[in-house]
Amino acid sequence: MNVVATLDQYGKPAWITAAVAGFLLWWPVGLGVLAYLIWSGRMGCGNKVQWRNYFTSEAARFGGGLSTFGSTGNRAFDDYREATLRRLEEEATEFQAFLQRLRQAKDKAEFDQFMAERTRGEQTA
Repeated sequence: MNVVATLDQYGKPAWITAAVAGFLLWWPVGLGVLAYLIWSGRMGCGNKVQWRNYFTSEAARFGGGLSTFGSTGNRAFDDYREATLRRLEEEATEFQAFLQRLRQAKDKAEFDQFMAERTRGEQTA
């Protein structure tokens, strides 16, 4: 089993430990592990937190939701802004669904490859 799969089994604490150990051994190793974690998305929130949720919670801290922006007095601009925000939210939802389908397709391909290798192994034994 390779190192990445092993660390993935143990989750984020194992990756954090690996990064800290890398920095203790030799700082470029720790920096490499940290860069890998950021690049691969292993330490990120992924689709668990969407930008809309972030902006809603931030706006709520200051007294309201996204509607806190309120009316600018220009009805045409307000309508345009609402339509744009709605469109962006729909696009974000569609993109998240696309990413989910992509992950499922990758998982299925990996599983099919595993089953094919397993079948080949049983036939030769």
